[in-house]
Amino acid sequence: MTRTSQAETGSTDVVVVGAGFAGLYMHHRLRAMGLMAVGIEAAGDVGGTWWWNRYPGARCDIRSLDYSYSFDADLEQEWNWSEKYATQPEILSYVNHVSDRFDLRRDIRFETRMTSARWSDSANEWTVETDHGDQWTARFLVMAVGALSAAKEPEIDDIASFNGSIVHTAKWPHEGVNFADKLVAVIGTGSSGIQSIPLIAQQARHLTVFQRTPNFAVPAQNGPLDPEMVASLKQRYREHRAEQRVSHGGVVSPSPEQSAHEVAPDERTMRFDAIWEEGMLFGFLGSFNDVMIDPSANAIVSDYLRDRIRSIVSDPATAELLCPTSYPVGAKRLCLDTGYFETFNRPNVSLVDLRSTPITRLIPNGIETTESLHEFDVIVFATGFDAMTGPLLAPEIIGKDGETLRDAWSAGPRTYLGLTSHGFPNMFMITAPGSPSVMTNMLVSIEQHVDWSSEVIAWMAEHGVQQIEPDLEAQDAWVDHVNEIANFTLFPKGNSWYLGANVPGKPRVFMPYIAGVGPYREICDGVASDNYRGFTFQ
Repeated sequence: MTRTSQAETGSTDVVVVGAGFAGLYMHHRLRAMGLMAVGIEAAGDVGGTWWWNRYPGARCDIRSLDYSYSFDADLEQEWNWSEKYATQPEILSYVNHVSDRFDLRRDIRFETRMTSARWSDSANEWTVETDHGDQWTARFLVMAVGALSAAKEPEIDDIASFNGSIVHTAKWPHEGVNFADKLVAVIGTGSSGIQSIPLIAQQARHLTVFQRTPNFAVPAQNGPLDPEMVASLKQRYREHRAEQRVSHGGVVSPSPEQSAHEVAPDERTMRFDAIWEEGMLFGFLGSFNDVMIDPSANAIVSDYLRDRIRSIVSDPATAELLCPTSYPVGAKRLCLDTGYFETFNRPNVSLVDLRSTPITRLIPNGIETTESLHEFDVIVFATGFDAMTGPLLAPEIIGKDGETLRDAWSAGPRTYLGLTSHGFPNMFMITAPGSPSVMTNMLVSIEQHVDWSSEVIAWMAEHGVQQIEPDLEAQDAWVDHVNEIANFTLFPKGNSWYLGANVPGKPRVFMPYIAGVGPYREICDGVASDNYRGFTFQ
């Protein structure tokens, strides 16, 4: 949807930045409240991360039947998913269907990027500017920019000197990439690398994978959905959605009651085998109640997964390089794969360990490491994202007293409930640091955040309140609570993007709230029922 070059100026009730799942649902809620909204979206159409991430193999790691909106009972009945884990094209088709069904595009300016937002305390409003010269004033600013939407660029010298093609998984060309008969490099083995490598290997003449840190991955065991199972779930979808909202991760699964040490080794192995064959992302981390708090229990799971890797990969040396040993399983995002480890048995695939032979620079015909030169036609950067804070800090957001959000968060993100930040009145952030966010089924967290923010706006109108801002003391207490819960677990023990460890110079702070979406919802509801405890109003 091509944007015209003519700049727009006006006033509205709310500016919503982002047109992925969060932004679209926010538009739906605001319209039902009778409020005017202007949407700003850098992409050419709706979809957010699913519009940008079109690399081969891109798919969700939450079951399709769970990774969908729950706000409309008719919508969930009429849409039919084809696979257990939907691919990017099918998810984007779903987003388009929702946008058409509820006419959500009409208030959104596509191919438009917010460059700045400035708060006026005297006028109680935000002034938002874009790269098209638009200027909008609004009482409320909603940052629905997504947690994984700012691409992490590689830290390699002389990128421009490479004469071949360069693509990034987070900014994949819409026309696709032809790897046939090409010498291809993939740099990065996080989720996007693990998903794309098997399919690229099927096309390329030779694929070389450059790995800095190996990742744990479990097979998706993907396939067509059983119509009888779908029909059965749809009969009780409302009940299932309610269970999702009070669950730990936004997916319905049994809560483990046993320690890994209370179960005999043979029984543990049987349990792990069942999880492996079922193909569930959270299965191993939730197999016992102490996997993410007891290093020795975690090691039992880690050993099982490493043995699985060794049983799949034919070459023992390659298998060992692919076995993570420097962090607990779960401390870096556990990945779902489809034939990832099997790919390294192909004769046209090789693995380069960047810990022993780092990349020094790109050269016109390939990549130079400390050990050798590698010639390539195409280089794929699967280097992930500047997660959670990156999309929020990309524009210049100026709050009270001229303080920018970048300065306020210079030592790490500071939020109250992961929804608001002191010094930035009438600004709501959807699934921001300090909320369960990326540790959960994002659709469950998104809907809860949008609902809560919308209800605040409605409450303010009912009570004649012009301005809402979290108290500094409440914010500090929440940040301390988020850190306390995280430090009780093994999650901060890996150099992961949860901590910002993948971005040089980024403060090392564990950003998500990991007590679970159910307990978090109770806290947010308690704040609201106590006349929005921890907030100051004007």
